[in-house]
Amino acid sequence: MAAADNGISPVTPMRQSLDSDILIAGSGVAGLGLALRLADRFRVTVLAKGTLTDSNSSWAQGGIAAVLNDVDSVAAHVRDTLIAGDGLCDEAAVEFTVAAGARNIHWLINGGVHFTSNDGNDSFPFHLTREGGHGQRRIIHAADSTGEVVVSSLLQQARAHPNIRLMEQIIAVDLIQSRKLGSDHNRCLGLYALDRTRSEVLTLTARKTVLATGGCGKAYLYTSNPDVATGDGIAMAWRAGCRVANMEFIQFHPTCLYHPQAKSFLISEALRGEGGRLLLPDGTRFMPSYDERAELAPRDIVARAIDNEIKRHGLDCVYLDISHQSADFIQAHFPTIRARCAELGIDITREPIPVVPAAHYLCGGILTDLQGRTDLPGLFAIGETACTGLHGANRLASNSLLECLVFAESAAGQILAEMQTLVTETPAIPLWDETRVVDSDEAVMVAHDWHELRQVMSDYVGIVRSRKRLALALSRLKLMSLEVAEYYRDYRISNDLIELRNLVTVAQLIVRSAMQRRESRGLHYSLDNPKRDNSRPARPTILTPDVDAAPDPPADV
Repeated sequence: MAAADNGISPVTPMRQSLDSDILIAGSGVAGLGLALRLADRFRVTVLAKGTLTDSNSSWAQGGIAAVLNDVDSVAAHVRDTLIAGDGLCDEAAVEFTVAAGARNIHWLINGGVHFTSNDGNDSFPFHLTREGGHGQRRIIHAADSTGEVVVSSLLQQARAHPNIRLMEQIIAVDLIQSRKLGSDHNRCLGLYALDRTRSEVLTLTARKTVLATGGCGKAYLYTSNPDVATGDGIAMAWRAGCRVANMEFIQFHPTCLYHPQAKSFLISEALRGEGGRLLLPDGTRFMPSYDERAELAPRDIVARAIDNEIKRHGLDCVYLDISHQSADFIQAHFPTIRARCAELGIDITREPIPVVPAAHYLCGGILTDLQGRTDLPGLFAIGETACTGLHGANRLASNSLLECLVFAESAAGQILAEMQTLVTETPAIPLWDETRVVDSDEAVMVAHDWHELRQVMSDYVGIVRSRKRLALALSRLKLMSLEVAEYYRDYRISNDLIELRNLVTVAQLIVRSAMQRRESRGLHYSLDNPKRDNSRPARPTILTPDVDAAPDPPADV
């Protein structure tokens, strides 16, 4: 049977094995945090699509938002999150997450994470910075490489744990469902995955499967995300019948380094938090004209302002200037940014940094509850790949790693509870079947569609949208989907094909969600509906596979 049928065939060799108690796809803060919380009780396997440090988490610079001193409060952090979310946050999810913040930060500290110290202040030992949308300094950080430091610490602990198996260069292909094996009650039994080093498809079974695969920034030409961010978990969950929510809300980070050799290097939000000013090429500051908070406005406002200035003046980029701060201050707070810019001939202690907005974060994703449960029993989703209701229409800066930590903790509690119950007999799971496919001799099609998809999404589904642009995007994506499906059916799978297949699926979900939202809210800005619809309560955009699999766009689009 061909790959498009998930490799399930009655004639394929069978095996009955429980490879893991817990199978986690993704080696960022969410995946590793969950693994460490469960490994004392269960056998855990963590899959990394590239190396173990290839994740959005590792690239996170700014820090983690949490209430950590008496000047701040949970209520204030909740309020800032709700304001940034533009009326669409699930308030219960926000309160749940923020209330658990300090506990999870101390969990990291107890595990050996070294955050930047607060020199000369005994009231709190760590430095707290402030970022756009925050009313207080509440961002704990490790200089300007917080994600890298946290992931490194978690990986060190995971490598030392005898119950954790870490597997690199493994890309998930599809979830294994009991329904497709003849069971009356559907649940997730694990997943098929391609070993990229051996070009071999593995059958990985588990009692609980967790998707912590991150976002989908590679759907766009310009992104702050690493190459692995291709929406794999979202696409797999959708194909398995799970709902997704709020896929239209793509956060474009306002300040990605603009340089031909930079390749998606992010200029942290914290740089603006410490006084960085956005300038036109002639040195004119423009953010005060857009928002009273100026450079400290939420990311959607800053990104739209930069996009507008670039288009209005016909610019390639704008500039972010921190040179009014001392060189010692800049080196102490932003050593990674300073070093990377210096490699490209930019001295940020003396000159401004050229920046452009870039796709950065997906606020929507697989619909889950506060314990990370999806619509498919046995399947959990945590981190950026999930939609918990925390972010609403726009994520508040540095709430992302916070969400990873909090929902790793809550999912661990739920999994522990569920693992106490008896497990029904697992049906025999077939190995992947490649008997009816051949090696590709048309890889150019995959390469072409890869480029075209990112161009279409950037041109038509970017920071500013319109119904006409969305309709054009959907039309092309539907044709591309047919091409990819045919290619997937006939040829042996490869890493590029798997990623393209997933990106085509996720891109259509983004477009369909954007079509359903007839207003501008948060990160979704429509030229046809430039204002919020205040005539009714704000509602999330929820797509259901059985209902929204392939509907035609509305007649007036």
